[in-house]
Amino acid sequence: MEVEVKFRVEFNETKDAIESLGAIFIREELQEDLYFSLSLPELLRLRRITNLGKSFLTYKRIEDPGENEEFDEIEVEISDFEKTREILKRLGFKEDVWVRKRRLVYKLDDVTFELSEVEGLGAFLDIEVMSNDVEGAKKRIWKIAEKLGLTEKDVEPRLYQELLREVDSRGKM
Repeated sequence: MEVEVKFRVEFNETKDAIESLGAIFIREELQEDLYFSLSLPELLRLRRITNLGKSFLTYKRIEDPGENEEFDEIEVEISDFEKTREILKRLGFKEDVWVRKRRLVYKLDDVTFELSEVEGLGAFLDIEVMSNDVEGAKKRIWKIAEKLGLTEKDVEPRLYQELLREVDSRGKM
């Protein structure tokens, strides 16, 4: 089970705070995520990491709708983003939202930090723990969040695609 909490943050300040904890920088990813129209709590995503030349197909089921902290996830690497996109379209899946971001990935023991600049939305930090012990994982996440100076008021429970739809609908008023 993927357990994560997403926070709205200031990018450079948070980057420094993560590094001050002793987290190890793993990689930078330039991601383009294409989400397909599925009814929540299910998500279907094609991800292209342009700077690494890799692509992934991901199915997620949100186990705690509304909070979006617990996900059952299946992900496979694919060799051809565009052909996979075409297969999904031919199967009847409708393209929904593109999410583009620059992400820095850090690790500290069993905790993954994903610090992202999301086009059109700003900066976010996902603190993630893979565990079948959901409550234990959340406690671990919150212990780390406190060390970074993050509180409940910094939590962003909405999905990126929900946030982008809100921004888009305000722009069309």
